[in-house]
Amino acid sequence: MDTASIDSAPAPTPTTQAPAQASPQEPTQPTIQPEFKHSGLGIAAFTLSIIATLLIFGIVTVAGVMEATTPGGIDETSPEAIVVGMLIFAFIGLALVALGLGIGGLVQKQRKKIFAILGTIFSSVAILATLALIAYGTTID
Repeated sequence: MDTASIDSAPAPTPTTQAPAQASPQEPTQPTIQPEFKHSGLGIAAFTLSIIATLLIFGIVTVAGVMEATTPGGIDETSPEAIVVGMLIFAFIGLALVALGLGIGGLVQKQRKKIFAILGTIFSSVAILATLALIAYGTTID
């Protein structure tokens, strides 16, 4: 076998034809990305965080009014004070649920995350502000 015949294969001839274009019968349409839906967990987190924040604000207001209207301050062992304290912690628990749902909404793929972000932020602020208020209240005589 002659190696010269292998190396001297005819070279392809250049053509003057234009590259293939799309035929007029097939119009090219841009690919449209489907619009993502809002995260259900995010919407739930946002809603619960708003509700928890309003409830915490309301119960702290009730506690302040009880303290201000009771001569000598409210007795910490009274049933009213105990109920208010339990409700504050219940509403903090509600805000913790909202925080968990917000984090769950953040990790969902192919979903809009705005409500998950807002729910996470609102519930975090509500929890931290309430705990800071409780910490401040324990330092006052």
